[in-house]
Amino acid sequence: MQLFKTDKQNLISLKERPFKLERDLQIVFESNLFNLTQLKLIKSEFTIKNYRIDTLAFDEEAKAFVIIEYKRTNSSSVVDQGIAYLNLMLDYKAEFIVEYNETFNQHLLRSEIDWSQTKVIFVSPGFNENQKQATNFKDLAIELWEVKQFEGDIITVNPIKKSKSAPSIKQLQGAQDTELKKVVSETKVYIEEDHLQGKSEIIKELYEDFKNAILNLAPDIDVEAKKSYIAYKRAKNIVDFEIQTKGIKLWLNAKKGSIDDPKKLTEDKSGKGHWGNGDYVISIKDTSNLEYIMFLIKQIVNKP
Repeated sequence: MQLFKTDKQNLISLKERPFKLERDLQIVFESNLFNLTQLKLIKSEFTIKNYRIDTLAFDEEAKAFVIIEYKRTNSSSVVDQGIAYLNLMLDYKAEFIVEYNETFNQHLLRSEIDWSQTKVIFVSPGFNENQKQATNFKDLAIELWEVKQFEGDIITVNPIKKSKSAPSIKQLQGAQDTELKKVVSETKVYIEEDHLQGKSEIIKELYEDFKNAILNLAPDIDVEAKKSYIAYKRAKNIVDFEIQTKGIKLWLNAKKGSIDDPKKLTEDKSGKGHWGNGDYVISIKDTSNLEYIMFLIKQIVNKP
């Protein structure tokens, strides 16, 4: 990515300013962790069983622990280290719970955690093609994030997306690869197809109609499948789709009283348990209110 600043009608290229130390990269990322990832920082430099974890975080939405590691260069293997860390979390669950409870003075229970949503994030100014290809499996809970620093105090953040045709890691499991087998059997990376599997063609087409309409609202909306719903987000969730047999529940990520809904199409679910984020839900069975629902969603997309 090339960045420029304008000087009257001229474009002047901004030069990248490499991070001098991995710690410098870590400080920038940790200081802005929630804004960048929606993750909750538990501890920096967490040591367990001779492993030193750069950043230990928690995903409140998925109810899962996340390990974040920083790489200033792109010369090392991320897959081997990522699998080792995933196994570490699965083998020493109690230690991670204790660290969370001591940090926040809470009583998080083992049963409250979805260990299948455990994942590892690698953060670096750049990854080589081998690293990108090695992690390009739809069901491998390892993510790559590129963070670059430029003159003028400009930072770019780019989570590397896995290709739509990414294969399953199960295809590469060797007979002796016990660490990988354990990770694959105990973790689960959800994709849209998991929620659409077994649903009627009517429901699938209805989902696609609303999906395309939402993606057309802004160029930077991402789709991320969770265990119980499909999330559409920018910096944070905008709407969540809960795919059902006879229809779709659309959860709007907004607080009660913050949406202008003259037709009273939304239902207030504040204070009630549910899968999606936000206080509003709309039950949809056709596209008759598609344009009006986009009017409601725009209010969330356009919020600062």
